[in-house]
Amino acid sequence: MKIRIFIVDDHAVLRSGLRLLINGQPDMEVVGEAGEAASALEAVQDLLPNVILMDLAMHGHMHIDTIDKLRKCCPSGYILVLTMHTESGYVRGSLGAGASGYVVKSAADTELLTAIRTVAQGKLFLDWTVGKGAGQDLPGAPKKRMAHKAPGLLGQLSPREREIFRLVAQGFTNQQIADQLGISIKSVETYRARVMEKLGLRSRADLVQFALSCGVLTSGNPLL
Repeated sequence: MKIRIFIVDDHAVLRSGLRLLINGQPDMEVVGEAGEAASALEAVQDLLPNVILMDLAMHGHMHIDTIDKLRKCCPSGYILVLTMHTESGYVRGSLGAGASGYVVKSAADTELLTAIRTVAQGKLFLDWTVGKGAGQDLPGAPKKRMAHKAPGLLGQLSPREREIFRLVAQGFTNQQIADQLGISIKSVETYRARVMEKLGLRSRADLVQFALSCGVLTSGNPLL
């Protein structure tokens, strides 16, 4: 089954180029597109794409809040931000709002395609130009020393809490986690609250930043 992708960008020429690139892949297809946030919110409810590829800056405004709105309109879809902005504040804001990936427009075509495939699997993807220092450079993010404290902090978590921690950091919603683990949403919320309390975190953005700083989202990392 092909990855169904919806494009949100206010530049028609860019949308056309992305459509050609994506539709040229055997495992992907563009199912719709929009040039502004409002029409995108309406369209994704009907089309239910797997991945929503969106720009942050459209028509002179930043649309980080649109990420959360899109997730609510299309809970089964993952948001991949494609933007020219590399500032850490935008990365942090996007991840905190629920984005599963962040790629800059200067990235190679192959990196964008890899990002789409990665987030479609429910994994986190950060362009190396913003992800290299994301864990330690984002405003308010845990510092390098947190990496040394990680084994002790994560050691306080039960196996189920670690599982919840990983899934939340990867961008899964409470409903998706409940469905995947075969437990109730209330149980997920309870586990999630325990994780936040034990790790001393206040928001999902803090949790993602902690995960990045400790490297626990890296494939094969022994901490999880």
